Amino acid sequence: MPELPEVETVRRGLEPSMAGVRITQADVNRPDLRWPFPERMAERLTGARVERLRRRSKYILADLDTAETLLIHLGMSGRMTVSGDPLGQFVHDHPALEKHDHVVFHMENGARVTFNDPRRFGAMDMMATGEEAAHPLLAKLGPEPLGNAFSEDHLIAKLKGKNTPIKSALLDQHVVAGLGNIYVCEVLFRAGIHPARKVSRISDARIATLVPIIREVLLEAIEAGGSSLKDFRQADGELGYFQHNFRVYGREGQPCVAPDCASVVKRITQSGRSSFFCPSCQR
Repeated sequence: MPELPEVETVRRGLEPSMAGVRITQADVNRPDLRWPFPERMAERLTGARVERLRRRSKYILADLDTAETLLIHLGMSGRMTVSGDPLGQFVHDHPALEKHDHVVFHMENGARVTFNDPRRFGAMDMMATGEEAAHPLLAKLGPEPLGNAFSEDHLIAKLKGKNTPIKSALLDQHVVAGLGNIYVCEVLFRAGIHPARKVSRISDARIATLVPIIREVLLEAIEAGGSSLKDFRQADGELGYFQHNFRVYGREGQPCVAPDCASVVKRITQSGRSSFFCPSCQR
């Protein structure tokens, strides 16, 4: 599933063709994805101008001039691609529509934005602009890891008294929004913390060091256009490149990248997810 860097990469890729541009026609080609689409979604989107594109956790939010906001979740295999961009930032002409092109936005500037989702685990919803904090998918999310509300004091306070593994604690979207399996593995390697170590056995000072490392890893991933493992594509159809910078994720049995470390990367399963780590560098 795309994590924060991938979703932010898609949001930035959509901006040149969507932000400030009217949707001349919205085509909704099926009644649902993971859940049913909102009533009259195509009608409510057609003619609306996209005022701005935002991101909250792993969701893209498109504020419209109709006082509504479109929520987009890519799910496991969803992707949004742009064709026919008049600004020349995308090289693709409009391709023939494919079987899994479930929602298509025809923009006033000549661009076409297509939401394709073979597995249909993605989602779209609409809400009144400004009411997103009350939306069931967003209401209980923790702070954005790149925002000011995510601080050393916040993380220490949220983890205080927990006896869960640090990997599970950082994946908890109530603690911090947008982190997923890939980037938590990479963060814990850089912090030198074993993914199975209980939070109660980690000092406050060491927990505080995670905050700048989380930001560092996410910013590097965004700069690289996210990580492409199976389905993820940027809005122009290109792959992300951060997977080439993985230090532990997906590297089971390969030598640790740390200088003078003779260990190999190990993998364990935690709550049904693979955790990759170096047994020598992470304690």
